Amino acid sequence: MEIMGLAPIVALEIGTSKIMALVGELREDNHIVITGMGEHTSAGVRKGEMVDFENARICVKEALGAAEETAQVAIHQIHLALSGGDIQSLVNRGTIPITSAAEGVTQDDVEQVTELARSVNLPAERQILHSIGQIFYVDGERVARPENFECNTLALDMLILHAQSNHIRNTVRLLRNDLEMDVADTAFGGLCSALAVLTPEQKEGGVLVIDLGGGTTTFTAYAAGTFAAAGAYAIGGDHVTNDIALAFNIPRMQAEHLKRERGSAITEESGGPSRIDLPAEGGYPGRNISLPGLQTVIHLRMAEIFQLILREIERKGIIHQIGAGVVLTGGGAQMKGLCKLADRIFRMPCMIGRPIGYSGLAAATEKPECSTAAGLLRYAFKNMAAARRRPSAWSKFTKIISGR
Repeated sequence: MEIMGLAPIVALEIGTSKIMALVGELREDNHIVITGMGEHTSAGVRKGEMVDFENARICVKEALGAAEETAQVAIHQIHLALSGGDIQSLVNRGTIPITSAAEGVTQDDVEQVTELARSVNLPAERQILHSIGQIFYVDGERVARPENFECNTLALDMLILHAQSNHIRNTVRLLRNDLEMDVADTAFGGLCSALAVLTPEQKEGGVLVIDLGGGTTTFTAYAAGTFAAAGAYAIGGDHVTNDIALAFNIPRMQAEHLKRERGSAITEESGGPSRIDLPAEGGYPGRNISLPGLQTVIHLRMAEIFQLILREIERKGIIHQIGAGVVLTGGGAQMKGLCKLADRIFRMPCMIGRPIGYSGLAAATEKPECSTAAGLLRYAFKNMAAARRRPSAWSKFTKIISGR
């Protein structure tokens, strides 16, 4: 079935812990209906990047096959979320003179300064993922829309997100050559998560979104209604599991179970036994470990992740513009005590973010771990609609990122 003339879209996220594929359709009221879902435990992926083609191929094929079955569609084209720890950002300013100041800034001037701001010299091994317009300046004064202003100079700050070229090409190669899938577009996973879980009011008030994955953690920040900062770290839930396994000399599978069932990001009184009996497993002897000790191990790693993001937000000078607080999403977001830890470190309220404005399969619309794939569907539909209208490059990116 086609809605609004747009065919169903398939969003694929190849994560360190899980492969997820969602099939979505767009209703006339811009509500997205999730009609298909496929997920599979990940193999051959480390820190969000491909390390074993064959294992990754099998996992992706299984996830796409499950999505095809639930949606009753044949999948030949996908949109791909990228969340590797090598994704970085920079702000580039483009400035042009306005030759006919009395006539005011024209649409041609806007397009010219946009192209200039987008033109950055990156190392040969880096590739631009997104170039997102932030703020216009006319004669140094900030304005929302510069058209018709009389001025001598027009400037634009552009947020450039870029990644390692080979990592992108290897993932696309796997999909195109090994699975015969057409890759329609790629998008930064952190941006997709924000598009899925935020309201326009949160964006306008300023908000920080942290997506906690298995091998990576991404963040995006809005300040004064502008997409202000983004980044990724090659640290995630798997590192917490490794920390537990090493701290208590237990197998990783046992450490993962402990993290999920008894773990907490803060040390607190449980009201129950303070020791945990662990049976012998995988050649490891049985153990009796301290529950506060387990919580301390988890706390130290999660605090490290949050502090890395806090320092970056402070460095960019936008920490005091984040009035709507912190939104946690991704597979690690529901860890016990995590919101309390974020409250303490960022000194602002924290909440768990789940996809907003979606219906259909409950499994895909209610879980924070589906935020990236769900947001990629929204990004793709907005991008396709904008392309049909053929707006200027500036207005296209503004509408997609801001949600207008």
